[in-house]
Amino acid sequence: MTVDPTLSRAEKDLGDPPTVLQVVPRLDAGGAERIVVELAAALAAAGGRALVAGEAGRLVDELKARGGIWIPLKAASKNPVTILAHGKRLARIITAEGVDVIHAHSRAPAWSAFLAARRTKTPFVTSFHGAYKQQNRLKAFYNSVMAKGDAVIANSRFTASVIGERFPAARDRIVVIPGGIDEKRFDPAAIDDTRIHKLREAWGIAPEARVVLVPARLSPVKGQLVAIAAARDLADIDDLVIILAGDDQTRRGYAAELKREIAAAGLESRVRLVGHCDDIPAALRLADVAVVPSLVPETFGLAAVEAEAAGCPVIVSDVGAFPETVLAPPEVANAERTGWRVPPGDGEALAAAIREALGLAPQARAALIERARAHVLPRYSIAAMTAATLELYARLGRGK
Repeated sequence: MTVDPTLSRAEKDLGDPPTVLQVVPRLDAGGAERIVVELAAALAAAGGRALVAGEAGRLVDELKARGGIWIPLKAASKNPVTILAHGKRLARIITAEGVDVIHAHSRAPAWSAFLAARRTKTPFVTSFHGAYKQQNRLKAFYNSVMAKGDAVIANSRFTASVIGERFPAARDRIVVIPGGIDEKRFDPAAIDDTRIHKLREAWGIAPEARVVLVPARLSPVKGQLVAIAAARDLADIDDLVIILAGDDQTRRGYAAELKREIAAAGLESRVRLVGHCDDIPAALRLADVAVVPSLVPETFGLAAVEAEAAGCPVIVSDVGAFPETVLAPPEVANAERTGWRVPPGDGEALAAAIREALGLAPQARAALIERARAHVLPRYSIAAMTAATLELYARLGRGK
């Protein structure tokens, strides 16, 4: 049953699915934004109402198609006056729409959401999608809003430990709900050869070439320069192509730096910047190896989980939550590994791991892929993530 927006929270039957207002800076491509859409779709499918406020982006049309309701709001602004104004507007929306829970996914909109929640006495949820820099007291105060939720969602055990260390008062409100992937979308059997061939043609990759995929937005912390350094050490592999697939998100200077490094190393034909990729499952099936060479701790690392689910051997930096999602020695025996972990920023170690992954015999590669899928699919599915979050919404919305 769809909730009548004219009813206040007090007037609703406790059995009604909740109305939830999610707030995000911009609904563009990214792991956090994808989670927002999946939560909205799951809530709508369950008969609730899924409102999402923020600036428009690539995912707005999908949100609407899957039952979500888009509310334009310039929520990315850090201006205190704007934050206060947005807080008042969100309070009006909460009252008018009978919102049961407000859920913030980033700091600037979280301050507005927090003010609106306190004004209307609405349960407030926050999600930590990253480990925010906290180099001074002002930054610590700005970050602290994410620990003010009646429930504080951490997307990994690593994230939960960071929150607990920085904000001890929030420890008893932390709920670990890992991010999730669409099992069907990343099922290797569901990715047909036509999609793979289309990408191969678009990227100018010869049929016989072996491909290393780096699927991440272009950012210094994502380690694309480390991948280029590894490419230098792999110059003897004649048929190897390294694809840097990701949007520069207005980081024109960094994209230019990558191009200069590629040119200086004489790697123009071997390392390619292809921009945003709309079909990551096909890209992972095209690739022989996926690399996630992050220089800073990832609080979840969605790209690694996607690679494992899609049947693509993956190499990650040994930081953050990656030890939870990618199993490797010394924590497990070599026969139990689901991928490789290397020290962040170490191009030589990355190159060595790429060689090892490319050198796997077919039987060993198949066994690795099977172990990786068996590890991630039960733990990191959209179904598990949305079910846990909707149960949290229901509990908070009913005042339990």
